[in-house]
Amino acid sequence: MGGRWGEPFDAANAERVLQRAVAGGIDFIDTADVYSDGDSEKAVGRFVRSCGQRPFVASKCGRQLSPHVDEAYTPQAMRKFVEASLSRLGLECLDLIQLHCPPMTVYYRPEIFEVFDRMRDEGKIKHLGVSVEKVEEGLKAIEFDNVRSVQIIYNMFRLRPRERFFAEAVRRGVAVIVRVPLASGLLTGQYKSSTAFGPGDHRQFNREGAVFDKGETFSGVPYEVGLKAVERLKALFPGTPLHLAALRFVLDTPGVTTVIPGASHPNQVDANLQVETIAPLMPEQNRGVEQIYNDLIRRHVHALW
Repeated sequence: MGGRWGEPFDAANAERVLQRAVAGGIDFIDTADVYSDGDSEKAVGRFVRSCGQRPFVASKCGRQLSPHVDEAYTPQAMRKFVEASLSRLGLECLDLIQLHCPPMTVYYRPEIFEVFDRMRDEGKIKHLGVSVEKVEEGLKAIEFDNVRSVQIIYNMFRLRPRERFFAEAVRRGVAVIVRVPLASGLLTGQYKSSTAFGPGDHRQFNREGAVFDKGETFSGVPYEVGLKAVERLKALFPGTPLHLAALRFVLDTPGVTTVIPGASHPNQVDANLQVETIAPLMPEQNRGVEQIYNDLIRRHVHALW
């Protein structure tokens, strides 16, 4: 629940999205303190406090640090962020707080992870997780016993996590939260070379990583390359909307706990929920996805994330 790039946060729309999601059976909400300058957390808090059956609430912290560097991470700062999130959410305890893509060197500082144990003992959080950019960061994070989840990019254009990471997460009993399952919309199959993105849209301004890790935008795949791969994927799944095949692909993967495709309006919630009507992919379809990845995508992303 993050708001939309380049547009004011619409609290009423957020409420409608959340209502539709919970009515459809969704019970996991992911947000962050930096989304819409805290307005996202406030919207989530208003909603969950009014729910008869409260969904699981996950937020993130760390990206407010400026500059976002290793030295800025301190136990005191982490505590301040958690307490501020609780205040905006109007909750006494967070189900899950995630370090929000910290620098790799933070994973070599046990004092940063230990402070979350103290906050757990105080009843401020139930679990600690991390959101990562790279597989190596995820593998390092789960060496800490108190890291109970890892949020990572995984989709038809980003296959490296399944080489080792998922198996290791399963071995350690760590939950895996998959983000960017549709590669910033590329895997909806609705974009063309002529598709225009506004100047405030990260799909326009961050294609080369000008503001944050470029792997967050189209999963790091060059736009035109992604369009070519999408055409081959459409042929692989005739009669099935590509976004549903892409979500089914993620959910079929052993080790995946949940997927957060996001929705900017209620009808996108409905569209995502249709994945429940899709049967597991056939072995030849999975092999086809891997072949397309190897032919077109691997050289652009595999060694980087």
